[in-house]
Amino acid sequence: FGSSRCGSDYRYCAGVACCSSEVAYPAAAMAITKEEDVQKMLVCKTHLGTRNCDYRMKHYVFRRTVDGIHIIHLGKAWEKLMVAARAIVAIENPADIIVASQRPYGSRAVLKFSQYTGAHAMAGRWMPGTLTNQITSKYLEPRLLMVTDPRTDAQALKEASYASIPIIALCDTDSPLENVDIAIPANNKGKESIALLYWLLAREVQYLRGTLSRSQEWDVMPDAFFWRDP
Repeated sequence: FGSSRCGSDYRYCAGVACCSSEVAYPAAAMAITKEEDVQKMLVCKTHLGTRNCDYRMKHYVFRRTVDGIHIIHLGKAWEKLMVAARAIVAIENPADIIVASQRPYGSRAVLKFSQYTGAHAMAGRWMPGTLTNQITSKYLEPRLLMVTDPRTDAQALKEASYASIPIIALCDTDSPLENVDIAIPANNKGKESIALLYWLLAREVQYLRGTLSRSQEWDVMPDAFFWRDP
């Protein structure tokens, strides 16, 4: 991290205090889960941002390294993941959720996420008019859109804003936040980071739906979400 204070104790950077709004499960159990998840995030370099920082992303930045790279606050990233999971669970029909990724590193993660949550995956090129042109055969009317990067998935964001569809996005420190309703601050450039974020989100959605018990570990490894070079 470039700082002895942050490097010696990652908890300082992650803010491992548990969310007080969690009533259904003991706060201690959630704190342990948060601590383990933050450790995974550190391994997958989810905390590494870019040299540039959008002014709206400033409050998600923990500090800046000597070489100018912004470090993302993992405690806030984890909390926003939990918020996003609750938004996803609120949609009765999982097929009404579109998960899009034009970024190649996110394509496998998006497909795996849809496999475990029932969402509609759109990996690869976004067909213009998917949400706005009723004449096309691929026209869709989702209730929620999730994108891997607001900049590369700009077309999807623009169409969703026209159709008043709520948007969840993985946002790096330099990502534009126009039309984004729930921004998850994280490294959306690395394949391990993208995969882990979708894995954590898929696991939390299953916990909230009750298909997976919080007392047991999810037997699917984050490695299954990693992009592999064909």
